[in-house]
Amino acid sequence: MTNLPLSSVEDRLYILRTRWEHYVADGRFEQFIEFAVAVNSLAEHFNRLRLPGLVRLCEGLENAVLARLGDQSKHPVSEADILALQRQIDTLLGSVTTSRPPVVERRAEEPATTPDIDWIKPRSVWLIAAPEKHEMSDALARQLQFFGFSICHTPWGGALPQGDMPLAVLFVPAGNEAQPEEFSFIAAVREACPASQLFYLGVQSVIDPIVALMHAGIDVTILAEEQSATVLNRMLDLVQINEQEKYRVLVVEDSRVAVALIQRTLAEHGIDSHAINDPGTLLEVLESYRPDLILMDMYMPRFNGVEATRVLRQMADYQSLPIVYLSGESDVGMQVEALRLGGDQFLIKPFNPVLLAAVVKTKIERFRETMRSTRLDGLTGLLNHTAAKARLQTMVAQTAEHGTLTVAMIDIDHFKSINDTYGHPVGDQVIRGLAWLLKGRLRSSDLIGRYGGEEFLIGLSDVTPEQARRVIDRIRSDFAALPHAHPGGALYASFSSGIASFPMLDTAASLTEAADGALLQAKRLGRNRVERAVPQ
Repeated sequence: MTNLPLSSVEDRLYILRTRWEHYVADGRFEQFIEFAVAVNSLAEHFNRLRLPGLVRLCEGLENAVLARLGDQSKHPVSEADILALQRQIDTLLGSVTTSRPPVVERRAEEPATTPDIDWIKPRSVWLIAAPEKHEMSDALARQLQFFGFSICHTPWGGALPQGDMPLAVLFVPAGNEAQPEEFSFIAAVREACPASQLFYLGVQSVIDPIVALMHAGIDVTILAEEQSATVLNRMLDLVQINEQEKYRVLVVEDSRVAVALIQRTLAEHGIDSHAINDPGTLLEVLESYRPDLILMDMYMPRFNGVEATRVLRQMADYQSLPIVYLSGESDVGMQVEALRLGGDQFLIKPFNPVLLAAVVKTKIERFRETMRSTRLDGLTGLLNHTAAKARLQTMVAQTAEHGTLTVAMIDIDHFKSINDTYGHPVGDQVIRGLAWLLKGRLRSSDLIGRYGGEEFLIGLSDVTPEQARRVIDRIRSDFAALPHAHPGGALYASFSSGIASFPMLDTAASLTEAADGALLQAKRLGRNRVERAVPQ
């Protein structure tokens, strides 16, 4: 089996092609399983890169492969199945090729100045809007351009633009119900842009027409009352690839053969793993490795997996850590008892590697989401009130006696009026717009938190108070120029801010209180301004 580091799309495509060629040549069942794992790995990689069109093609291929998996007696599959799978593979590979930006050839004497990039996503967007919606579509286009998207306006039913495929296509129809002629046009766009994400704005909350649009090729339908407030958030999600810390799995297993198969399967899906064969060292390894999940063999020397799990469930740090049992135990009663005593899932040996990887990733994603939900604000993804206060206390404690730290409190002006006039979805979009600006303009080391409602807490270290004031004031100016699209066009909002600095004030509470007082002064002086706290 080829063992390449899966650091790029090319690596995964090479493995997929190679494993398929080996199966076509030899027809062995094990080769078909490895091919299925390669397809699943590629789908996961495209999903991490937020390329839904390619994910969809991969999932279609994966479903076709799993439907033909069967058992060893059904392999090699028929010639008709080989041809059908080959057509799906060719379609996928062709879509990958057309979805990537063209490579500019370098002359031989020109040195390479930068390393190859694994995947570059286009930032272009096709905006297909009915003439009746030109005001809304123009406002949406201005907002998208503000965040770096390139907009190409295309008429309904007209010729499609030539060149690179867009990241997304936005359909803005005249009414709230798709017409028959629209479906054929959507299908044509879908065929021309297999790797792009297709949005349809302005549907009613009725399932039948939404399903019909999905059949035509739409990936995301956005309700009429949410369209302007939701689409930018979804668009920015497509291009934000914040590479998460690698998933970590602790394998507690005394069989070296099983460990090798498990670790190989996990590695092919970009999952880090550490294996131990003695459960007596479990607590020590947990403390140092800090896994996201444990794969626990049921039967081991000294004590079994259920006993080890019961010990962990008595410790606060490990009460919610996912534990998946691996065993040849086929007695349902024993499995139920094992789950009742603390396990999360039970996989029978020999396990399907595709299923193992899917279970591990799903459990870890939910575990991490639960952990994140305790610290992050659901609307903006910023630190929530409690986490922001804790982070500020840490920053104050880490600031040396002669160091600098400036705290800013920000509040959106006349926010209640925005909610009352345009509705809460648009108000939420205004809050998210400010959150995105703050994340885009500030450093990763800075504190950015949603303090509550339309109020934000900022912490800037290692800059002078005047530098911090200029940074916040520049963001204030940018935010005032940011259009927030809604069905009637666009609105503009502003914010006021107050700042206070260390060491003039030397505790998190006093810095926050002083910045809040300066914020109130900015409001009194007319809003849309930044004021500094006055030393007492």
